[in-house]
Amino acid sequence: MDLFDLRGKVAVVTGGNGGIGLGMAKGLAEAGASVAIAARNAEKAIAAVAELESLGVRSGFIDFDAAETDSCRAMIETVSARFGRLDILVNNAGMSIRKRPEEYTPEEWRLVIDVNLNSAFWCAQAAYGGMRERGGGKIINVGSMMSLFAAPYSAPYAASKGGILQATRALATAWAKDNIQVNAVLPGWIDTELTQTARSQVPGLHERVLARTPAGRWGTPADFAGIAVFLAGPGSDFVTGAGIVVDGGYSSLA
Repeated sequence: MDLFDLRGKVAVVTGGNGGIGLGMAKGLAEAGASVAIAARNAEKAIAAVAELESLGVRSGFIDFDAAETDSCRAMIETVSARFGRLDILVNNAGMSIRKRPEEYTPEEWRLVIDVNLNSAFWCAQAAYGGMRERGGGKIINVGSMMSLFAAPYSAPYAASKGGILQATRALATAWAKDNIQVNAVLPGWIDTELTQTARSQVPGLHERVLARTPAGRWGTPADFAGIAVFLAGPGSDFVTGAGIVVDGGYSSLA
């Protein structure tokens, strides 16, 4: 058995039209999986689909609003109907609003929690029935190093990503008997549109990240291809409820 062969499997990656999500989607496609991209920005998603199809796999774009519960459920149904099944769910959609805690409005807090945390739960819940009927599945939730620690400008983001890690553990224990493995990937400082915005808003961030990261660089979306394939394939069948840090050693330092 090839522990990293995903041929015949169908995956969906929320927010998979760029950044870490696209890096994971490419890894899944290179391992042979058909990959649906669930996102809001159609132009970016269509370009991502073209990249995946160039790897020789089936792909497609599904319009998806992570802030809406009904959209989460409808997206899972659409993937299953269009591709005939769903084996791998990657909950990657995310956002951040950077402010001091005292400055957030209720609407801003709810939006970050809805997009980052609630959407992952509703998508997983919607995917559960089909995965159970087919004898198993893989759910990969994208958390953050801020699932473990936080910063002054990250209150709702850190709360949502801490919630991702604990929700991952809860779902893993509930669904292990159904052969559904649920794990979280915890990225460190990765060079994406989200962190490029952070660098423009937080003076000195780039230099501090480089100084603290033992690997001596920012991560790239390509650094997530391997971990996605591992957690989506049979090589991780006895791995569930884990939070796997991908940060170049950043969080290992005191």
